[in-house]
Amino acid sequence: MYLRIDKLQIELPAAPYPDPAAAAAVQDLLGGRFGEMSTLMNYTYQSFNMRGRDAIRPFYELVASIAAEELGHIELVSATINSLLTGATGEGDPSSAPLKGAAGAPNRDQFLNRGNASLVAGAMNAPWQGDYVFNSGELVLDLLHNFFLESGARMGKARVYEMTDNPTARHMIGYLLVRGGVHQVAYAKALEEITGVSVTKMLPIPRIENSKFPDTKRFEEQGMHHKLYSFSPADYKNLAAIWHGPHPYGDGDVEVVSGTPEGGPQVDLPAQPSNFAPGYDPGELAEIAARLMRHM
Repeated sequence: MYLRIDKLQIELPAAPYPDPAAAAAVQDLLGGRFGEMSTLMNYTYQSFNMRGRDAIRPFYELVASIAAEELGHIELVSATINSLLTGATGEGDPSSAPLKGAAGAPNRDQFLNRGNASLVAGAMNAPWQGDYVFNSGELVLDLLHNFFLESGARMGKARVYEMTDNPTARHMIGYLLVRGGVHQVAYAKALEEITGVSVTKMLPIPRIENSKFPDTKRFEEQGMHHKLYSFSPADYKNLAAIWHGPHPYGDGDVEVVSGTPEGGPQVDLPAQPSNFAPGYDPGELAEIAARLMRHM
C-alpha cells in the first residue's frame, strides 16, 4: 500500500529560461537504462516478489523503502523536465506555426505527444523497457545488481550534470547524486552484512567525490547523505539493522529517519495553449474547477 503526499522531495526552483536541450539530457535520468524508472521498478518488483521476507526482514525493508523513495524521484525528474520545457514554444493562432521553434528540439516527442512535458523514455527517445528490471529471487545477486544499478545511475547523473549548466537541472541532479549515494552505500552495507566482503571500499563509483559538484553541497550540509528514510509513518522499523555505523566517507554516522523528507511544494506549471495543455479553454477549466470546489 502506498501513501501519496502532494509535495516534491525537495523545493525545486523554476527554470529561469526554457531549455529543451537540458530537458532532453535530463530525460535520460528518467527513462534511460540507468534512470529513475529503472531503479524504481527494479526495487519495487524485488520487494513484491521477495520470498521468506519475514525471516530476512531487514533486507526486505531496505529494498522496499528505497523503492518508495524512487517513486518520488521519478516525480522530481519529471517536474524538472516540465519546468525546462515551459515557454519553449510560442503562442498564437495555429496558422502562425507557434510550435515552429520546437521543430529542431533534441526530443520533439516532448512537444508533439506530451504537451511540453516528460515521457517514459531516455534522452534519445528510446522507450523505457520492462526488461530493464532484474529480479532473480536470489538475495545476494539482487543486492549486487542493485549496487551496480546505483553505480551506473550515478555515472549518468554526473554526465548529465556536465552536459548542462542550467541551474534548475543542476539543483535536482545535486539532490539525486546525494540520495543515490545513500542507496549505493546502503546496498554495499547489506552485501557486507551477508558476505563479509568490504564492498564500501569500492565507493564512490565513479571515483569522483560529491564535493566536485557544487550543487550537492546544500544537501550534504543538511546531512542528507547520512539519512535513510523509511517512507512509512509506522512500518520498516528494522532498517537500522543494516543502516548503522560510520559513513564510509568518514564524516559521521548514518541514521534512519522514520517517515519522509520535509519536501517542497509541487510546481504549478502554466498552461501552454499552443499545445492544448491542459486543453479545452484554460480559463473555462479554471472556472469549472472553482465552481466544483465551492460545493465542497
